[in-house]
Amino acid sequence: QVQLVESGGGLVQPGGSLRLSCAASGSIFSTYIMGWYRQAQGKQRELVADITPKGRINYVDSVKGRFTLSRDSAKNTVYLQMSSLKPEDTAVYYCSARRLSYTIWGQGTQVTVSS
Repeated sequence: QVQLVESGGGLVQPGGSLRLSCAASGSIFSTYIMGWYRQAQGKQRELVADITPKGRINYVDSVKGRFTLSRDSAKNTVYLQMSSLKPEDTAVYYCSARRLSYTIWGQGTQVTVSS
């Protein structure tokens, strides 16, 4: 069973930056779509960005130009570089690995954007 472990969350001021990391316990990037989701308090979980095995990256409109998803296959790690953070980016961020109808989730990491 593949496991995903996120890190890098925290408290940051508006306009600041954070980088989230998601370490997978195995080499799955060639077969799984890796993604970052977030869930704000009282709201549904939403896709932030994902990357296909072939490297195609998709972003939700609200983060385009501010967030960058990348992966390091040698380290089995996916990153989410977040810049120009806004209070509305506050949420628990989850890493995911999806293949067909099967999804693996990480435990989540809290990101709080506040002055």
